[in-house]
Amino acid sequence: MRYRVLACDYDGTIARDGVVSEGTLAALRRVKASGRHLVLVTGRELDHLLAVFPEADVFDWIVAENGALLYRPTTREEHALGPPPPAALVSRLEERHVRPLSVGKVILATWQPNEGIVLETIRDLGLELNVIFNKGAVMVMPSGLNKRVGLEDALARLGLSSHNCVGVGDAENDHAFLAVSECSVAVSNALPAIREAVDWVTEGSHGAGVEELIDRLVDDDLHRLEPRLGRHDIALGAFDDGEELKIHPYGEVVLTAGRSGGGKSTAASALLERLMDRGYQVCVIDPEGDHDGLEAVVTVGTPDRAPEFQQVVQVLARPDNHVVVNLLGVAMPDRPHFLRKLLGHLHELRAATGRPHWIVIDEAHHVLEEGFDPALIGPPHEFGSMLLITVRPERIHRALLERVGVVLAVGPESVAVLRSFAVAAGRVPPEVRDVPEQVGQVLVWDGRASAARRATTEVPRRALRRHRRKYARGELGPDKSFYFRGPEDRLNLRARNLVLFNQIAEGIDDETWLFHLANADYSRWVREAIKDDELAAEVERIEAQPGLSASESRQMIREAIERKYTLPP
Repeated sequence: MRYRVLACDYDGTIARDGVVSEGTLAALRRVKASGRHLVLVTGRELDHLLAVFPEADVFDWIVAENGALLYRPTTREEHALGPPPPAALVSRLEERHVRPLSVGKVILATWQPNEGIVLETIRDLGLELNVIFNKGAVMVMPSGLNKRVGLEDALARLGLSSHNCVGVGDAENDHAFLAVSECSVAVSNALPAIREAVDWVTEGSHGAGVEELIDRLVDDDLHRLEPRLGRHDIALGAFDDGEELKIHPYGEVVLTAGRSGGGKSTAASALLERLMDRGYQVCVIDPEGDHDGLEAVVTVGTPDRAPEFQQVVQVLARPDNHVVVNLLGVAMPDRPHFLRKLLGHLHELRAATGRPHWIVIDEAHHVLEEGFDPALIGPPHEFGSMLLITVRPERIHRALLERVGVVLAVGPESVAVLRSFAVAAGRVPPEVRDVPEQVGQVLVWDGRASAARRATTEVPRRALRRHRRKYARGELGPDKSFYFRGPEDRLNLRARNLVLFNQIAEGIDDETWLFHLANADYSRWVREAIKDDELAAEVERIEAQPGLSASESRQMIREAIERKYTLPP
């Protein structure tokens, strides 16, 4: 379920002439029965609203006074989001015979044509206040408060995100909360400016229009309105012809694939950065500690300690939190099982809140192989969005590959990557006309198209800071470990990290050590698996020095590694 909450204006929206019909009330109760929440967002003062709308307890929260006052009907608790109207302003307006004049907990209100006197008085008193107009009403509020602020506060108290909210209104003061709602709707009697700004306008007016919206919401979670929501698409770059490369933020499964060092991390981090900038909650499952450099995220798990499921869920309980689940503390053979349990918890959270909006699985080929159960991430209509990052797409469970909608293939082998994915997913490989020729270019294949297109992705503002301790003591995957094999592959000693590399290097025979030294295997591993060009260049210089003995070269490479990775900072 994408839309977990319906936010409604009162006058002119659910109410006609201040009265809510029985049919509209019944429709609102259908929303509650579907497992969703209701928030009323009104410019009215709370006492006035409750006097004319005794059924207000159908709503989970009421945002009154144009966003300045929150009220929870079940407990009758009130939360003022601003100070009361300044006494000097009230007194001066009364002296100037401003009528009517209504003083609420935070808001002060009158009607046109009193706006001139109100603005003049605010100026004379030197007050920092906002004046908001609404169909002839003139409302004075503390600076920074509006219906959007009130709605976001109510959603936070519900543990919900505005990206899981549909809002409906009719007048000027509804602009703010409609703009922040993932889907914005206007009833047909709404002002022209509102009708032009929203995603959809109902055929019915007032409560009948709200009933029309609710029928669609309960029937198919507003799936039919999906094509109208392009304003939320994430711009990730541009195709060669100048058309923007955009990713839809809901229900999309994106696969980023290519060999190590080909640009997967750059494309993935650019997408994650933009998703987080737009407020979509992200959960990154990180087997190798590659994403600890992302800003504005909470990292759970360390190279020495496995992450705890409950801690991950607790972090994600706040809609504005993002989390990186670091799996370095989980032994390699245990990671698929760990992921299955973690996805079970995330699926339960998604079923309750619609979040996290995106689940990102790096090194997906290690944990999503044929033994994986796709039911753990829910049926397609509850799937949400996912980003899979891999060097081997053909090793991912076919049921997951079949759900992939967009493939971003990176690096010089991008055509082969697309072909490998297509065969594994049971699709016809796409036609490719232009292949990537420089860093930042990718092949983009929408699975519904017959051809792949070349695009250039935007560079992330924040470079992904690689986590050094991971390489020192964490556990690298089999494809990124170093193997001491020696001449004729007589040995098969695996170094899972840099500490083990140095330990094994001290114990192997000179012939094996010098064999790899002569083949420049050490610098190649550091460059391709550790992705440290600076260290790789230093090791390469050691490898190139003539006449070094096994013990001398061992010591020099060990010291180069320890200076950068294993010595105290």
